[in-house]
Amino acid sequence: MPDVFSKAKRSEVMSTIRSSGNRDTECALASVFRAEGITGWRRNRPVFGRPDFVFRQSRTAVFVDGCFWHGCPIHGRLPANNAEFWKLKLNANRSRDKLVGRTLRAAGWRVLRIWEHELRPKNRGTLLVKLRPLLPSQTSPSRGSKFDADT
Repeated sequence: MPDVFSKAKRSEVMSTIRSSGNRDTECALASVFRAEGITGWRRNRPVFGRPDFVFRQSRTAVFVDGCFWHGCPIHGRLPANNAEFWKLKLNANRSRDKLVGRTLRAAGWRVLRIWEHELRPKNRGTLLVKLRPLLPSQTSPSRGSKFDADT
């Protein structure tokens, strides 16, 4: 079905759309953190690359990557319409992700990337394996977790 707007009008309309971010996926991961007793995380911290969650004390940056926007090898699909634009856009996103990861690691940060599909309940086991470094220590419960809330 042809577009009801001209190309210029469609561009104008689309430019006014603003994302609310990946709030649903962030909230899903925050729920997992709470359920697993993972503490010490903060959101919206001024760290290079704008991680979704920051564990300042352990210098861990956690990103929740959408399968479409970050090119998931399992679920990422290139749209048929305007394919060249999307190919460039999604490749730029992946390149930026690599740059952010390299930059943070060089600055002494641990970088953890979680795919959107890993937040589904059926993938909880796989997700917990990835999150194991953030889980509270089971060996010394009296000392508390090294991930307790930062100040």
